[in-house]
Amino acid sequence: MHKNQNWEHTIVLFYLYTTIDNPQQLMHEQRELCERLGLLGRTIIATEGINSTLEGTSDHINTYIDTMKQDERFANVDWKLSKGTGDAFPKLSIKVRDEIVSLQLGADDFSPHETTGNYLKAEELHQWFEEGREFYIIDMRNDYEHKVGFFENSILPALHNFRDLPKVLPELNNLKDKTIVTVCTGGIRCEKASGFLIKHGFTNVYQLKNGIVTYMEKYPNQHFKGKLYVFDGRTVMGFETDSPEHEVVGTCHHCGISCDEYGDCANLSCHVHIVCCKNCRTNNQVFCSDRCRQKVLTQAMSG
Repeated sequence: MHKNQNWEHTIVLFYLYTTIDNPQQLMHEQRELCERLGLLGRTIIATEGINSTLEGTSDHINTYIDTMKQDERFANVDWKLSKGTGDAFPKLSIKVRDEIVSLQLGADDFSPHETTGNYLKAEELHQWFEEGREFYIIDMRNDYEHKVGFFENSILPALHNFRDLPKVLPELNNLKDKTIVTVCTGGIRCEKASGFLIKHGFTNVYQLKNGIVTYMEKYPNQHFKGKLYVFDGRTVMGFETDSPEHEVVGTCHHCGISCDEYGDCANLSCHVHIVCCKNCRTNNQVFCSDRCRQKVLTQAMSG
């Protein structure tokens, strides 16, 4: 029995870099399994592995995991479970792509089996914090993700997309001889991000094993401030958020008050993703600027 036995719905997050000889076949098998169990979410399959986030009833998620474990390719997956809402995803999407997380290195692409950072467990990272050891955390998430949560004193590169990593590399070159810890939501981006740094001359690179979500679960409100951005209907998640130690670190895009609520600009030609408090919304709609607000309101009046 998995640890989600008392939850009505469960979200499972997992990935694995492993050789998939026939991604199309696995796509069809995954679709049949997920549809049979009524699971919704997103799965990406490539010859280099699988990356998935799914939600369903806890019993059905348990059945999914047990079924996957029967395939020797997935026997050693680290399954990350969190409490679901029942409506975290609107549909099921299972696709075959060139990569399970898009770095788009082209001819310079590599397998994490060849080059990747040393794994650092959540317990070890926490100990490093407590000891005051010298190390530098580089957050490999997209820039809008860490607006509401991040490790203290971490470096937050301006990555609008993960494929921007080569562009920000010059900003990190002064850390080549330092102890580096790469972090991301569940660990998958760090597999290649840490390897990318090693390939470019960084000498002592670690990656947080199983990602920020695992650290937060074990050490809520300790050295990670705020909440974690997630790619489902919850948008953000936190642990022990009613604790006096919990800190809201996000700020409203407009007025600057403490806030961790996201919204998409209602101007569909813009649709930028921002943190916006309820007081700065118009008719419960989010706008990134007065220009976008006026455009939408004018269209509504003329229509």
